[in-house]
Amino acid sequence: MIQPVRFLALLFPNVTQLDLTGPAQIFSGVPGATVDLAWKTLDPVPTDAGFSIVPTVNFVDAPQADVLMIPGGQGAFDLLDDADVLDFIRRQAAEARFVTSVCTGAFVLGGAGLLAGRRATTHWNSHAMLELLGAIPEEARVVRDGEIITGGGVTAGLDFALTVIAEVYGPETARAVQLGYEYNPRPPFDAGHPTRPEADPAQVDRTLRARREQREPAVLRATARLEKPIGSQALGGTPPTGP
Repeated sequence: MIQPVRFLALLFPNVTQLDLTGPAQIFSGVPGATVDLAWKTLDPVPTDAGFSIVPTVNFVDAPQADVLMIPGGQGAFDLLDDADVLDFIRRQAAEARFVTSVCTGAFVLGGAGLLAGRRATTHWNSHAMLELLGAIPEEARVVRDGEIITGGGVTAGLDFALTVIAEVYGPETARAVQLGYEYNPRPPFDAGHPTRPEADPAQVDRTLRARREQREPAVLRATARLEKPIGSQALGGTPPTGP
């Protein structure tokens, strides 16, 4: 008999919606699973796709997660300066069975101090920066280190979600969910990662330089705070919630 499991995903402004909704859809395919989307309020939250998603629960009323999931997107780097979010993640992570992320959501886990000395992955365009937060970057679609499970960029969230289901429910259930959703990828091009033969090296180089310039300052601020005791960290207030 499949036991009820509560999945709790962080929803935040400027999230990459597929990081969130892809795994959430997979998780919802297991009978008895509950999927909650948590944010500070219940107001619609704008995504980077131009539409908004409505949270199901706020931080105050959020139930304890069995599986905590942090999606990515540029908005994830804004959260590195948000004490309320980082405190919420630490509280949830303390009692969760699995603490997980997709794409650049790994940086939020790192900013909360949860990746120190842990193997982890993220989107290729920011992968090397994980080391700044004490993580051990590993090139893979999905990486598990104890109770920490991280997924690579965006579409890797589907592989990630099936991996999580296999850990929680067993491989047989994961296979049944995969079949039910007809997850049988055959991409029309072989350009989905810098290592693939059709990937444009010039695009890779431009993207790596742009993402480091855009994101590294927030990561370095988070790194500096991690060197202080949690109680003495001061973030200087909560940033605006818009994208």
